[in-house]
Amino acid sequence: MMPPDPSQPPAGRPGRKLGPIAASAGSIHRAWLEPVREAYLASGRTLGGLSVEVPLAKSKLSELLRGTNLYPRWEIVSRLATLLGLPHVPLHRLWKQAALEAHKSREWVDRSTDNATALTTTHAAPPIDHRAFCEDVEQDYLLYAQAFIPDDCQCEAAVTDTFDILWLSWNDALASADTRRFAWEVLRRTVMSRTPHIDGRPCFSQAAFDTVALTYLTDAEARTRHLTETIALFHVMSQLPANQFDVMALRILWRMPSERVSELLGLPPALVRSNQLHAEHFLKSTLYPSENDEGTTP
Repeated sequence: MMPPDPSQPPAGRPGRKLGPIAASAGSIHRAWLEPVREAYLASGRTLGGLSVEVPLAKSKLSELLRGTNLYPRWEIVSRLATLLGLPHVPLHRLWKQAALEAHKSREWVDRSTDNATALTTTHAAPPIDHRAFCEDVEQDYLLYAQAFIPDDCQCEAAVTDTFDILWLSWNDALASADTRRFAWEVLRRTVMSRTPHIDGRPCFSQAAFDTVALTYLTDAEARTRHLTETIALFHVMSQLPANQFDVMALRILWRMPSERVSELLGLPPALVRSNQLHAEHFLKSTLYPSENDEGTTP
C-alpha cells in the first residue's frame, strides 16, 4: 500500500491538493514556508476556510503556500501564523531575510511589518527544551558551518536560521524518531543552501586553511604540503554520502571525538564508526590507488 501524499488534503477534507513549492522560491523563503505548509496540512483546515479569516482570496492563499507570484506581506503571513498556531518571532525573522533575498527594499519590509507589530510578540520566547538544546549544540553547529561558509556573519546567520526553523517545527522535532537527527538535518540543509557547489558537490577548499592540524605546523614547507594534501582530500570527500561526509568533516576538520559526533548527528556510535571506516576506505582507494593495488596480479 502506497503511503499518503503529504501534498494531498487529508481524507474527508474538501478541496484541491496543495501544489509543491515553486522552484523559484529562495532558500530562506522555502525555510519558513515549509513549516507553514506542514502546519496547514496538519490543521485539517481548507484553503476556502482560511481565506475568509486571513482575509485573502483562496487562489492568492494557494499561491502564498506554494511560493509563487508576489512575495507576501508580513501582515498576511502573521495572520496565517496566528490561525495555524505558529510562533511569530522566528517566522518574522525568516520572512524578513527572505524578503531581502527576494530584492524587497527595507522600506517595503518596514511598511509591511508596521501593520502587524503587535502580532510579532506572540510566542515571543522559545520552549525551554528548545533553548536548552540550542545552547548545547550551538558552538559545534558553528564549527560545522565554518567548514563551508567562509564569512563569519553568514555562519552565524545559518545557525540562527537553523534554530528558528527548529522553533517553528519543534513539535515535529520532538515527535520524530530522534530530535538530534531531525535538528542536524535542518542544519545541514541550511548550511548547504549557502555553500558554493561545483557539479552538485559542496566546495569547501577554504576550510583547508582552518584545520586543527595546520595550527601545529610552523615549517613553511610542511604547511604547504599539508594544505595541498588537505585540499585534494576535501575534493574527494565531497563525493561521499551525506552521513560519511559529515562524520569525516567533524572528525578531520575539528578532531571532534566520535562520541560527540554521535550526539550531534543523532547516530548510534557504532554507525558513526562504520561511516568513518567506509569513508576512509573510499578516500584511501581514491587518493592512493597504487597502494590499493599492491600485491594484485597484473
